[in-house]
Amino acid sequence: MISNDDILKYLYEKSDKKYLKFSSSLIPNTLNMLGVRLPDLRILAKNIAKENDVSTYLKNAKNDYFEEVMLQGLVIGYSKYDIDTVISYSKEFVPKITNWSICDSFCNSLKISKKHPDKMWKYITTYANSNSEFEIRFLLVMCLCHFITDEYLNDIFNIIENIKNHDYYVEMGIAWLLSTCYIKYSKETLNFLKNSSISTFAYNKTIQKILESYRVSKEEKEIIKKLKR
Repeated sequence: MISNDDILKYLYEKSDKKYLKFSSSLIPNTLNMLGVRLPDLRILAKNIAKENDVSTYLKNAKNDYFEEVMLQGLVIGYSKYDIDTVISYSKEFVPKITNWSICDSFCNSLKISKKHPDKMWKYITTYANSNSEFEIRFLLVMCLCHFITDEYLNDIFNIIENIKNHDYYVEMGIAWLLSTCYIKYSKETLNFLKNSSISTFAYNKTIQKILESYRVSKEEKEIIKKLKR
């Protein structure tokens, strides 16, 4: 059984002042940060999911440090719970997301989405009309991590087209998602971009991210450059 004291001791031991300075400059809206690298947090999260009763851990988990909140999201992802329970805990966790780092790492950890796409899709799309920057970011990054497929592509485009929130991390999430869609579905994504009403900022950021991708040919990039608004 890994206690909160054990967790805090581990976090202190793994903290790195240089990494703290670097990461805190990239992640605004953070709680107190200790400067623990994500791979170290993943190791601890897997051990907690394996050795602890996850429900008890989540009930008693501390929220004093950025890393403690991040850890909770990772533990939910690594838990062996069924999809309904994972979704239930996700609903409780999403309001704790206050920055892109926790959001994106949490989304990436929810590998169970691949096994139960219908239920996870039904859940995440409840955030489509949210006014919360990071609830919408959660939806967008979940789409990016788990739903860029034939079945869900048009639904993703429809969600993006109807998002009314223009907060920075929503717009950046749209750009990241669309640029990733382009890698797998270039024709469909270009057609969407040409006909969409997304903001100029999100549109041009999408173009920028496509141009930055090493998976896009030089020939394609020459065409993409001309599409910038």
